[in-house]
Amino acid sequence: MKIIVPMAGRGSRLRPHTLTTPKPLIPIAGKPIVHRLVEDIAKVINQPIEEIAFIIHESFGKDVEKDLIAIAEKLGSKGTIYYQNEALGTAHAILCAKESMQGPIVVAYADTLFRADFSLDATADSVIWVKAVEDPSAFGVIQLNDKNEIVDFVEKPKEFVSDLAIIGIYFFKSAENLRSELEYLIDNNIEKGGEYQLTDALENMKQKGLRFVPGKVDEWMDCGNKNVTVDTNNRMLNFLHTDGENMVAASVTIENSRIIAPCYIGENVTIKNATVGPNVSLGNNSIVENATIKNSLIQTNSTIKNADLDNAMVGNHAKFDGKFTNISIGDYSVLE
Repeated sequence: MKIIVPMAGRGSRLRPHTLTTPKPLIPIAGKPIVHRLVEDIAKVINQPIEEIAFIIHESFGKDVEKDLIAIAEKLGSKGTIYYQNEALGTAHAILCAKESMQGPIVVAYADTLFRADFSLDATADSVIWVKAVEDPSAFGVIQLNDKNEIVDFVEKPKEFVSDLAIIGIYFFKSAENLRSELEYLIDNNIEKGGEYQLTDALENMKQKGLRFVPGKVDEWMDCGNKNVTVDTNNRMLNFLHTDGENMVAASVTIENSRIIAPCYIGENVTIKNATVGPNVSLGNNSIVENATIKNSLIQTNSTIKNADLDNAMVGNHAKFDGKFTNISIGDYSVLE
């Protein structure tokens, strides 16, 4: 099995954090989004991952490429880097990794996380991962027949069709089939608004009689903007806490302070005269003094002093000294 991860977008809705760190490498409960994503996919498909192909913008740089290859290697997989330097749509992005498109594959967009307890139906031609939502009109949804097979894809339905929203993760039994359909779109210039769309390829495959079924996830978490990313961090901390995972490093220094679970606290963090938690991630080498922090995501090597933070997101190497509450501070910011 292979996993293809299109992640070339700039993550503009999560600025300033994505000015220096691509969104899929923003940490959630101490691990980059894309690391958690491929790890959780591996649990569902329950078979060895031979290769993880990351599709990035070339401007992300060599350090990012090394980080991504290291993530693949931690899962016992080969990491491969491909470039998509023009935003030409989802179908075009996947096809940038065409050299890795053999055999069964999972395609997963790297701004989403999930929790699932279903077994992959590897007999189906494709499994579309979905989540029941309250307002289907905001999403692309699937329609099922009485055999639990997908008979239609509907983008942002104005009238109720189904509450099963497509979350952006897809299994294909044959990568060669998918590749052929994506190449057909591009060769025949079948695009919408200047972009080639995966949904058009799915529709063509369905029309040819391929069998599509849903994979229903229990939880779906977005990382689109600052507020939902902080909320996703909160939810992930609670899931991991319930799972019994230890999230506080042994190297943490705590003086006259209180930690309220669930929290992720990284290596060599110092906490003095502070209350941290619930729902806080503190990245490696961070310092918190004379502060109260809850429901917040603080990245690495940052210093927080004399602060009362709630629903906050702070980047790497940032320094913050003050009494503001609802904040979003990027890498290397200094507020004193």
